[in-house]
Amino acid sequence: MSRILFKKEGRAKFISHLDLMRTMQRVFIRSGIEIKHTEGFNPHPYMNFAMPLPVGTESRCELMDFVLLGGAQAREVPARLNASMPEGIRVLDCWDEKRKFKDIKWLDMEARLFYDNKVSPTQALRDLYSGEHIVIEKRTKRGSAQVDIAALHGGLEITEAEDGAVLIAARLPVQEPALSPAQLISAIEQLRPDLRPDFAAYRRVEVRDSELRPFR
Repeated sequence: MSRILFKKEGRAKFISHLDLMRTMQRVFIRSGIEIKHTEGFNPHPYMNFAMPLPVGTESRCELMDFVLLGGAQAREVPARLNASMPEGIRVLDCWDEKRKFKDIKWLDMEARLFYDNKVSPTQALRDLYSGEHIVIEKRTKRGSAQVDIAALHGGLEITEAEDGAVLIAARLPVQEPALSPAQLISAIEQLRPDLRPDFAAYRRVEVRDSELRPFR
């Protein structure tokens, strides 16, 4: 089993997960790299992604597994795939898989919050997220439940960017109990609606194991 690390940024963030799978299939064909296919009447390339990326979210740490065939070497894969990749998607590395995706425990992410009135509520947001308890309503398969996100995240920092946006850098758990970037921002909408941003942009920065080491 082989694994690639790739980024998905710029206009590519609007490509859905299903279209990303199709893109990867075509890129492998164009690159001439043979990979294993599923069996059956309608075989398709075997590809396994760590965590499907929501549409509109950028990432520098996407992971995908596949099985190389035909004698291709892992060190050749990034350059050969990148020669056929669309704008915004680039393979950064390739290696033999040694760890299972279930060992991913944490996600480092960034959220950029934009306000049309040009008044930055940086300090007010720091006060909100520094609370001992931050209880929000979270949707579940059975309806909704109250969750204290202050007890879930593994660290959070709020700064003001040069363009006036508020930058939230946080470490979020990815396994149950999990916390998504959207749920982190939902705390603003539920608890301080007056601080609700006019637009929010998200970026995955790094995935980590239980010991906070970059997952590879």
